[in-house]
Amino acid sequence: MPERRLLLQSFRTRPRCVSYIRGHIYAVGGLTKSGDSLSTVEVYNPLTERWELAEAMSILRSRVGVAVLSNKLYAFGGYNGIERLSSVEVFDPTTKSWNIVSPMHRKRSALGAAALNDRLYVCGGFDGVSSLNIVECYQPDLDRWTIITPMQKHRSAGGVVAFDGYIYILGGHDGLSIFDSVERYDTYTGQWLSVTPMLMKRCRLGVATLNGKLYACGGYDGSTFLQTVEEYDPQTDKWKFVASMNVTRSRVALVANAGKLWAIGGYDGFLNLPTVEVYDPKADCWTFASSMCAHEGGVGVGVIPIQEPEVP
Repeated sequence: MPERRLLLQSFRTRPRCVSYIRGHIYAVGGLTKSGDSLSTVEVYNPLTERWELAEAMSILRSRVGVAVLSNKLYAFGGYNGIERLSSVEVFDPTTKSWNIVSPMHRKRSALGAAALNDRLYVCGGFDGVSSLNIVECYQPDLDRWTIITPMQKHRSAGGVVAFDGYIYILGGHDGLSIFDSVERYDTYTGQWLSVTPMLMKRCRLGVATLNGKLYACGGYDGSTFLQTVEEYDPQTDKWKFVASMNVTRSRVALVANAGKLWAIGGYDGFLNLPTVEVYDPKADCWTFASSMCAHEGGVGVGVIPIQEPEVP
């Protein structure tokens, strides 16, 4: 079986916790103020502290999945304003170009994506009819997708992240219920396991890891657009609230960069947002950073590390 072969080729590694990686933040696709899908890409330069336009994708994509592997940024699926997409493209910052690679097996928007052990994983999403529990794994060296063990729940608009050697998916919804539940995928056993739930139900949330902790921010609980933020400590197996964001943000993207968390864009219940705020875990506070220049929220976000010159 393809999945069996995939598992035999893999083993679990727990990447060392790096708390300070400085990179360029890419905001991909998303929405205009009127809600139209975009192919626009912009990049935040931490040296100039400004956003600027980068090479656009070849396809309009909102509710797109994004992940970074081997200093390349991948955009998975999404919605082009007419239909959900299975197509995938990859951005190489050295050539400043996008290239199409093999499509996923299933069309999906509102999916989550993460990189682990030289592979890329896409989880859940919405195919235009229903929320999905289908998970696919991409091997860039073979340009090949494999369908692997499905999640326990069908989840659209969940948060996906690689953490502590596993793939985690947090929250989301199945079209009827919004979840506080969390599942993690073990690449060694090929199984999903339910783990400690969040303190709040959240879909359209942002998730990221920093300093060995897992964070969930913003989202929507079915009645309220959220600005609360939770932190999970695997040592205690407990969630706790940390400082709330300054702004209510659903459909928010969250990434770690330069030792801090960056909450980018979103929707506050009235407007799509170009604003950005940054969380300092030492001070437990959020401050505003430069707003995006070409997006109004709903972006997919990834960080490509800055290649520091070698010391002779």
